[in-house]
Order: sequence, then C-alpha cells, then structure tokens
Amino acid sequence: MTDIPLDTMAGAVARPRRDIGLKARYAAERRFRIYGVIAISVGLAFLAIMLITIVSKGYTAFWQTTVTLPISFDEKVIDPSGKRATDPSVLIKANYPKLADTALMAKLGIDPSNKPMVMKLKGFLSEGARVQLRDIVAADPSVIGTTRDVNILTAANLDSAFKGQIDLSVDEARRKVSNQQIEWMNKLTADGVMAEHFNTGLFTYGASSRPETSGMGVAIIGSFYMMVIVLVLALPIGVAASIYLEEFAKKNRFTDLIEVNINNLAAVPSIVFGLLGLAVFINFLGMPRSAAFVGGLVLTLMTLPTIIIATRAALAAVPPSIRSAALGLGASKMQMVFQHILPLAAPGILTGTIIGLARALGETAPLLLIGMVAFVADYPKTPFDPATALPVQIYMWANEAERAFVERMSGAIIILLVFLMAMNITAIVLRRRFERRW
Repeated sequence: MTDIPLDTMAGAVARPRRDIGLKARYAAERRFRIYGVIAISVGLAFLAIMLITIVSKGYTAFWQTTVTLPISFDEKVIDPSGKRATDPSVLIKANYPKLADTALMAKLGIDPSNKPMVMKLKGFLSEGARVQLRDIVAADPSVIGTTRDVNILTAANLDSAFKGQIDLSVDEARRKVSNQQIEWMNKLTADGVMAEHFNTGLFTYGASSRPETSGMGVAIIGSFYMMVIVLVLALPIGVAASIYLEEFAKKNRFTDLIEVNINNLAAVPSIVFGLLGLAVFINFLGMPRSAAFVGGLVLTLMTLPTIIIATRAALAAVPPSIRSAALGLGASKMQMVFQHILPLAAPGILTGTIIGLARALGETAPLLLIGMVAFVADYPKTPFDPATALPVQIYMWANEAERAFVERMSGAIIILLVFLMAMNITAIVLRRRFERRW
C-alpha cells in the first residue's frame, strides 16, 4: 500500500472547506444585494403611492367650475341714488349678488316671483360673486348700465359635483347637492354655459372661509419674503463664519467646541428654533406676530448650520497646493482666500445654500409658533405685514372640514413639491456643471 504524505492529505481536506466558505460568502453577498433591492423597491413603492395619492386628489384644484352669465350692471341696483360721483363707496356696498342671481334665473327660465325655486337656487353660485362683480365695477365704473358676459364661480359643492367628486347616485338627503341643482347643472352644461376653466385664483386669492375663493397668493408672497430674508442674512453670515473657522481660526478646544455645536444645531428639531424665535424676537424684542420678517429670521437661524457645514466642506475640498501657490507668489492670506480659494469653492457653497433654502421653504413647525397660522386675506405689502407661508397654508387647509379644502390642500402640496424639486434639481445641476475633480 502506497503511503500518502500527510501534507497532501491536509491540503485535500482544506480545499473543500475553502470552497464551502467561498460559496457561503457568495451566497451572503447575493442575499445582501436582494435585501438592498427589496428595500429600494419598498421605498419607491411608498413614494409612488404618496405621489399618486396627492396628484389624484389635487390635480382638479387647478380647474374651477364657472357659469358664464350675461350680467346686467343695473344702475338701479348698483347706484340707485346716483351718488357715486361724490361718494365712490356706494360702488363697494352695492348688492352685487342680486345681479348674478337675476342673470342666473333668466338663464334657467325661473320666475323671480316663484319663491320656492328662488330659495333652491341659493348655494348654486359662490358668494365670491360679490367680490368678482365689485372689482369689475371698481376698475371700470363705465360698465354701469351695460351688459357683459362674466364667468361667475359656482359654490364649492357644485364644483365638486361637476368634477365627479360627489356620488350623485346616493339619496338626496345624504348629499349636499339637491336633485334640482343637479338638473340645473346638467342644463347649463348642455347649453355650454357651465364649464371648467384654469383656476388662476389658486395662485392669486388670499385666505377665505369658502373653498372656491381660497388661494395661495398671500402664502406665496410670504414665502418669497422669507426666502429673500434667509438668503440675504444666512448666506453672508454663514460664508463668513465658515471662512474664519476653516482658514483663519486656530485649531484648539474652543474651535472644536464651536464645530461640535454647529453640527449639533444642524440636527436640532425645527420646532426648537420656533420656540427661540417666539422667546427672543416676539416676546423680548416685541416684533410683530405673523410677519414674514420674523419668519425669515427664524428660518435664518435654522439654515445657518447647513450653510456653514456645506461651505466648510467646499473650502476643505480645495487642494492645499492652491493655497501654497498663491502664498508662494506673494499673495497675502486674505488675497489667497478671497481671490483663489473662495471662487473655487463657490459651486459647493451655492449648492449648500440652495439645499438650505429648500429645507427652510418646507418648514411648518417654527412658523406656527410665531403666529404665521393667522387668517390673512390681504397681500402683505412689506415683510412686516401679516402673512403666511406655503407649508402653513397647507396645514390650515388640512384642518378644514369641507371636502373642497382637501382638493385645495393637495393642489398646494403639488405646487410646494414642484418648488422643492426645482430647487434640488438646480443644486444638482450646478454641482455637476461647476464641479472640479482634483
């Protein structure tokens, strides 16, 4: 019998064990990849469900149902005493809903003396018709005594019924739209008088208790004021602090403590900044509540850590050779920083600033604490006037009981998401466009 060397036998035993270990590692890697794909798929599925839900409920908010009526601007209704030349306020106080109701009754063939039918007509047109017709007369008093076609808004319930958001097959007692109103709606639709138009009021109207006359005009202006304030204050302060910490400050325990606190501030919940703004800006300094200026200050405090961290990272990414070359050619440290380092770090700084602004634009909690949840119907003329913001307007509509406010809320979420996506895409494009690899 031939003797087999012991080392040969040990190698033969080790190879199967090694093969088994390799197979186990490969199997673990495959499982890890599968788990990763599953996790990403679940995340994308939830994201798709969220977007589909928001879009399906909100896209109809961009359309509004109106009735085109020949409005007779009767002088006997608007200015029966003929005092508008000396007292223009009579044009504001006129009974404009009567003009709209008279035109609608004529279009439907309803006898004004038929009180039961006239009562059923109530709630068909929006109460905002008063403002629509008043603004027409105030802008051009010469329309008095003439007849013009005007697109009058329908009430929120009729708007929902026209869009198919109300089940008309259920019993009349269980829905807010009567059978008679449905009959009139079908007649006006067949005549081509009742139709949907693009809802410009969603972008121009202020706060209102009626869904059909509610819009985001005040919220858009308030958000614009706040973003300008954040940009004007947070960018120079954040960049200056970053330059000092990265290029001029000595590395010691004090600067280490500052860096730790900046990183901690970036992770602090936004509501804490709201409490700080309430305590300092409103209670201590006596600044006005609901003002975009105070909101901008609060969001500036919240955005500063993000800008400082992003700016320091952009400055640190510039190679030391740039610094050495500038100093070697005789530039001072100030010239080296502002003429060489800062221009090269500008793309990263700009990206961090845009991301910080996008985060500030979507914040709600700190603005609620400083009173920006107030009911504001008029446009703010200055940042010190009462205003609200886009996320706060969404929050306010979410608390309303009427069905039509849900539609408005979803439409506002779509607009806010579009703004946030545009800002983030801009940051990505700028980073890739100006990014330098050293």
